[in-house]
Amino acid sequence: MNYRTALYAALLMGANAVFGSSALADTASLEALREGSLTKLMFHGDPKPVSEAVFTDEAGGEVSLADYRGKVVVLNFWATWCAPCRHEMPMLDALQAEFGGDDFAVVTVATGRNKPMAVEKFFDEVGVTNLPKLYDPKKALAAEMGVMGLPVTVLLDRNGNEVARMMGDADWSSESAKAIVAAMIAEPAS
Repeated sequence: MNYRTALYAALLMGANAVFGSSALADTASLEALREGSLTKLMFHGDPKPVSEAVFTDEAGGEVSLADYRGKVVVLNFWATWCAPCRHEMPMLDALQAEFGGDDFAVVTVATGRNKPMAVEKFFDEVGVTNLPKLYDPKKALAAEMGVMGLPVTVLLDRNGNEVARMMGDADWSSESAKAIVAAMIAEPAS
């Protein structure tokens, strides 16, 4: 068992002891987990409040990021025409399948003009079965969140604050991604 595998296993067993009593408060510990494509993930020194803009679910109901408070969230902005999004989406789907539940959610928001039929076709083509179909057709959420290109992924803590951000796609099936998610889940809300 290599160091990364051991660390991941320890984190999954609630290893706050590995990082002290406050895993998320110690940004350096989370940054140390970044490898490969996750080195683009930039942690903020202080958590930042997020947009209160409303977006919609596939039934047309209103959704906001406040609906996810209490969970660690991987928020991904994407579009059906985005080639890196096509590459990344199955890995985000697998991350949701592995960690999704009361403590964690992958929230994928189709930004801009993404017709429901196109999103359905996209999900079918890349094999996505675990992610929500959420829409930000007027880019209100994306604009308030400072999204300038796609894909963009934002990590939110349990309090609903942005703690990290990354432009471009990443390998969300990597040990690095799983270790970061596990460490964030192990951190209780403040």
